[in-house]
Amino acid sequence: MNVESTSITLIGVPLEEGSGRRGAGMGPTALRIAGIETMLTELNHRVTDSGDLHPAPAADLPDHPKAHNLKVVGAFTRALEAKVYDVASSGSFPLILGGDHSLSMGSVSGMARHAAEVGRPLFVLWLDAHSDFNSPATSPSGNIHGMPVAFFCGEAEIADILPASRPLVDPKKVFQVGIRSVDPHERQEIREHGVNVFDMRSLDEQGVAAIMRRVLDTISAANGLLHVSFDVDFLDPDIAPGVGTTVPGGATFREAHLIMEMLSDSGLVSSLDLVELNPFLDDRGKSARVLVEMTASLFGRRIFDRPTRAA
Repeated sequence: MNVESTSITLIGVPLEEGSGRRGAGMGPTALRIAGIETMLTELNHRVTDSGDLHPAPAADLPDHPKAHNLKVVGAFTRALEAKVYDVASSGSFPLILGGDHSLSMGSVSGMARHAAEVGRPLFVLWLDAHSDFNSPATSPSGNIHGMPVAFFCGEAEIADILPASRPLVDPKKVFQVGIRSVDPHERQEIREHGVNVFDMRSLDEQGVAAIMRRVLDTISAANGLLHVSFDVDFLDPDIAPGVGTTVPGGATFREAHLIMEMLSDSGLVSSLDLVELNPFLDDRGKSARVLVEMTASLFGRRIFDRPTRAA
């Protein structure tokens, strides 16, 4: 990613059916109202807003008792996979405005297809309170937003949403940072498949900078592409309350900015999800504005560039 001037395509994904709770479908609108396009333009980037995806439910997919709203989530997955692949292949940066985290089944799969085509490995940085490595067989809730990592790693085949022959992400190339809520079956699955997990204790003991250097050095050595998936609940709920799955003890404002600044410096990021923003649960747009500020750091703004309010 060239932070001096990047072609960026905004893709709205008003998907909430993967979460089992209403409200995340308003996330793309809230991020636009919070000024994400204006901010990126002011940072000298070339921004195209492609609008929101609105696919019809996938009539060929079955009703699934342990994968709720499969027809809707499956349709969004297919539409977003194709859109992200097309945008990345055209040389633009896909910036996905969500929407619940089930959308990453489509966004990461689209980037995996693009990465395979250009002959580079795809890595995923998962900034989240949850590991999202469930499958219909292991999920306690049946909500698909808890399954995307297992899905794009090929460990949660949910009917025939995408072809079985699609490019997958190696679980060992997934780095999960900020994790603090994992189901018992998930814990076993991520251990068996070699997912790299840095929970909040790891952040406390090792520090954000040291962990990010390890992650970025690994990706750089492999000449990899990096997809970043940023869930609002990665942050402590005192900072960003607008999410349906709040878990206390999350990342601080400064820790999150440091991660985004280091990602910006690395030049490795090729795509970004902003997910699980639920404006209905927010405090006067606070969480949307924080997400926009985090995105600004990824695209070249430094936290000390912001003017402070006069006393």
